[in-house]
Amino acid sequence: MSRTIRLLFIGDIVGKPGRELTQRAIPPLIDRYSIDLVIANVENAAGGFGITREIGESIRGYGVDVMTSGNHIWDKKEVIEYIPTQPRLIRPANYPEKVPGHGYYEATTALGDMVTVINIMGQVFMANLDNPFRIVLETIEKLRNRTPIILVDFHAETTSEKMAMGWYLNGKVTAVVGTHTHVQTADNRVLSDGTAYITDVGMTGPHDSVIGVNKQAALTRFLSGMPARFETATDDPRLNGVVITADSTTGLATDIERISLSVQEIENLTSANLSVS
Repeated sequence: MSRTIRLLFIGDIVGKPGRELTQRAIPPLIDRYSIDLVIANVENAAGGFGITREIGESIRGYGVDVMTSGNHIWDKKEVIEYIPTQPRLIRPANYPEKVPGHGYYEATTALGDMVTVINIMGQVFMANLDNPFRIVLETIEKLRNRTPIILVDFHAETTSEKMAMGWYLNGKVTAVVGTHTHVQTADNRVLSDGTAYITDVGMTGPHDSVIGVNKQAALTRFLSGMPARFETATDDPRLNGVVITADSTTGLATDIERISLSVQEIENLTSANLSVS
């Protein structure tokens, strides 16, 4: 029997401010939207660059079911030993086969529905990996008979490459969500054949910053061309994400809603949930 499935995807978690906000936000968001599965991009969770075992397991403890990543996945060298032991942490599928980790994870909701999450990375202004369009379609075809619910985190730099991927996978997957640029776009929509799409989910972390980095350090580099130590900013933490609604039988999306919440808005959401209960 067909059911409504709701997926929460949390945009790039940046440093401690992003982790703390994620921890506070997940329970009220699950209650508010009746979320079945939580996915988050975590490649910047450790001090703004990479992820460690300790931080990865902490994020899992917040209620994140699947952790995606991107070009910063290897910034903390200990992840090379961690990622083979934690299948819920995935790296882009278009890395060579012998690279540690996997490019997708098949999760099961509390009601028994399987949801596959695929991570893929773009080529424009990024690392020279295998063609993401070919690799993602090969992965989808391999997994299609196992579940109709498939979400793709496309970690890419340019809007054109992300949009092209959305149209390429239109009707083939439940959702294509863009990550990497840390600025939430306002183009969330369900495409013509039932795939939810957004060019960039945005960033969960300090928004009084330059994409999560201390403003002065970023300005120094832009103004002088000289190296500057990039450190995670702290002010105005916000959670960016999307809630995707889909049919459990067809796997097609019916809605994609953007979320951008401040600390106060999350506290209000928590209070509202408590008053209802």
